[in-house]
Amino acid sequence: MADFMMRFFISNLPISGIICILLIAKRSFKSMLSARMQYHLWFLLPGLLIVPFLPFHPVSYTQLFSWLARLGNTSASHTDIGANHVMDTDLSGTTNWINDFALSVNSKTPSFTGYILFAIWIVGMFVVILLAIKSALRLCSIRKSALPLQNPEVRRLYNNCLDELKITRIIPIYSTAYLRSPIMVGFLNPQIYLPIHLISDYQETEIRYILLHELQHYRHHDAIAGFFMNLTGMLYWFNPFIWFALDEMRNDREIACDTSVLKMLDENDYADYGNTLINFIEKVSFSPFLSAAGLSGNKKQIKRRIINIASYEKPTFYRKLKGMTVFILTIALILGLAPCISTYAADESQYHWNTSIENISYADFSEYFGAYEGSFVLYDLRNDTWSIHDLEHATLRVSPDSTYKIYDALLGLEKGIITPKDSFLAWDGTNYPFEAWNNNQTLQSAMSSSVNWYFQSIDEQLTFADISQHIHQIGYGNENVSSNLSTYWMESSLKISPVEQVELLIKLQNNSLGFSTENINAVKDAICLSTSNVGALYGKTGTGRIDGQDVNGWFVGYVETADNTYFFATNIKADSNATGSNANKITMSILSDMNIWQSHTTGM
Repeated sequence: MADFMMRFFISNLPISGIICILLIAKRSFKSMLSARMQYHLWFLLPGLLIVPFLPFHPVSYTQLFSWLARLGNTSASHTDIGANHVMDTDLSGTTNWINDFALSVNSKTPSFTGYILFAIWIVGMFVVILLAIKSALRLCSIRKSALPLQNPEVRRLYNNCLDELKITRIIPIYSTAYLRSPIMVGFLNPQIYLPIHLISDYQETEIRYILLHELQHYRHHDAIAGFFMNLTGMLYWFNPFIWFALDEMRNDREIACDTSVLKMLDENDYADYGNTLINFIEKVSFSPFLSAAGLSGNKKQIKRRIINIASYEKPTFYRKLKGMTVFILTIALILGLAPCISTYAADESQYHWNTSIENISYADFSEYFGAYEGSFVLYDLRNDTWSIHDLEHATLRVSPDSTYKIYDALLGLEKGIITPKDSFLAWDGTNYPFEAWNNNQTLQSAMSSSVNWYFQSIDEQLTFADISQHIHQIGYGNENVSSNLSTYWMESSLKISPVEQVELLIKLQNNSLGFSTENINAVKDAICLSTSNVGALYGKTGTGRIDGQDVNGWFVGYVETADNTYFFATNIKADSNATGSNANKITMSILSDMNIWQSHTTGM
């Protein structure tokens, strides 16, 4: 909960930005949008503000387009791949290639700041709820003291208004001495309350306008909208942008009702309707009830409504068409921004890959993954084509775990801590759970057995600036090494997506990272898993183990043949048993069925 609160409060920054965009759109296209459309645009707000509480990442337009593209494209991998499941594939010899050792890390302890924010949020909601209860109790006391409307003229007028609006439901109407403004309350059992002073000053035209206005609230279900507005105010009591937006929404609601009444009137009656508001400025006041909808408002709001009435013209067909176009485009824009405010997205951010400039085909490798969530990414260098299983997960950044050792080794070589000819580091005698770790190591042995202490020793001889600069230079994932420098790549701050893993491997193989050719070749030699007369397989596994459970498995690398190179990255996630070894098995099954690399190839 503490981690969620941190992400929740951060998500309020883009939320505030979206509100500003919505306000700008409303002001910019005010002449095109009808009053009702301007009010209905605010309906996006409560829906958007639910997004941070969703336990999943909302679908973005990028994902939607990729799914559509997947339907329209049939990849060669769809037809060429056999139906073998990973467990049915002969993988003899792979255990000699890779020792997938991993140490467990503890679950991240939520920050103390998160707990403080959670406590403040709860206290704030409690205060707002108390105010809502106070308002409800006051309304309840007024209901008890109110009497059914007795004035026969007003009752006759009220029945005429119901007929005029074609409302068949019986909506009780009461009079009370404890209100200064007419209100409608209740969305299950709607009721109208009229102040006695308005009835005593009875003027048929003015009372008719008031009744029509209140009944428009019922007709457009404004009580339901009011409920969600109040709920939004409770959840986001701390955000002034949202309170301002809710105030604007209430004001637009009244203007929309004014416009609905004006549509029923002759042009000669517009001035009379406006004069009704002016005449009642001193008689009515802003409603103190959160759940009520009514004619009232403060003087600034009344002024704005009068200006709207004075400038009102019945819309032409062309204006309606333009308004509807702007309305739909604005909705599309705002909904497209919804993934930006997801706390799920804030927790595990997506790599914003420009898929429009790539030649991508989408393949379904679900049968290979079984119960695992995850993705497979393949890049064909000669044909400059990508094959992607599950684009969303392929662009999802997760901890690299031991796959990062490829680039940590490169850093150690560049800084001279180890060299291609002398990569020896002595074991300090610490007893590790894996026998292969309890020995002196070279880069070759440390990479083969994924020896954590070897690469941590390299980092210990560097500064934070060295590591941070290296990560930035090669553009490694989110480039975040803010956590402990001995564990930043193990289920911690540093994260990378499968697509980025492949992009980096392409740079490594092409030697376009700006490093020494000798050092690049030393790293390549360390991750060479197997060779044959048809080529060589390079790769590195990684396993993320939290609280003793393997939750994140990687296998990344490339296949180099005489006439082509194929780069790949597989990532799997699960509550348990998501290991680098299993990611390797899935990868080798796919590569074998695609005739890229046969699993029975003789190893080194």
